[in-house]
Amino acid sequence: MTEQRITITPNPHRIRVMLGGTIVAETTRALTLREGSLPPVQYIPREDAEMDLFARTEHRTHCPHKGDASYYSLTAGGVERANAVWSYEAPFPAVSAIKDHLAFYPNKVDAIEEFND
Repeated sequence: MTEQRITITPNPHRIRVMLGGTIVAETTRALTLREGSLPPVQYIPREDAEMDLFARTEHRTHCPHKGDASYYSLTAGGVERANAVWSYEAPFPAVSAIKDHLAFYPNKVDAIEEFND
């Protein structure tokens, strides 16, 4: 088994997440997490998300490199997506920067947009 290399870097661009024609999160403080050959994931601070649109679910997963993930369903603009969002509330020390951040499944939201303001 090969070592899974994870890098986390601040993203200087504006990131906007849309569902049902509604902005559910928007930030200029996203962290870009790259893990092995997987597509990069934008982690958005919770303070930059419309948390009243999120509902915690019972779903949980474990990543051997990041820790235990909690999940949220998202409802906006009349559209509901179950377990569309995940968060590491107590990530392993090597990835502690993503604590209190949210990540979105691209296929469960309308768009994850990146702007060069």
